[in-house]
Amino acid sequence: MTFTQYAIANSIVPNFKHVNFQLMLWRTFNGTIIKEPVLQAVEATIKRETVAGNKLKVCIGTDSQVRGKETEFATVIVFLREKRGGFMYICNDKTLQQFSIKERMLVEVAKSIEIAYQLCDLFTAYDVDMEVHADINTNPQFKSNEALRDAMGYILGMGFAFKAKPDAFASSCCADKVV
Repeated sequence: MTFTQYAIANSIVPNFKHVNFQLMLWRTFNGTIIKEPVLQAVEATIKRETVAGNKLKVCIGTDSQVRGKETEFATVIVFLREKRGGFMYICNDKTLQQFSIKERMLVEVAKSIEIAYQLCDLFTAYDVDMEVHADINTNPQFKSNEALRDAMGYILGMGFAFKAKPDAFASSCCADKVV
């Protein structure tokens, strides 16, 4: 069963509206539903990878796509194994709310910060480095750049490491592939 079929069949996130952190539906890249709360899944993942001898780094990012009247968001938690590849957990949601480009960029950042904030104590406890990636271009010729200073201040103000394009692969590559 695909992610979409599962969500619709079980009426878990009607219309994929944004809901609170504990009720968000997460999946792996291959579509496997993560059945436990994401906090528990991430902790189990850290423990499993540590036992396997892997040093982890986590990058969190969100991308969005406007399709007609809908805006779809994809938030990813990317686990990087030092010198051994990586994998990610994905959460998609949609809204009919309309945004300016700056607002949409800042909503992406807020979604990433929401997850980072909920998981940061876990990363600290297990000594896992974490970055928040913003899908915002550092080149002023691009429209998304108008949100750069606000996004950087928001992320750094929360005490998180910040990356923007071209270094923000979690949002601009990973989340972009699943939105």
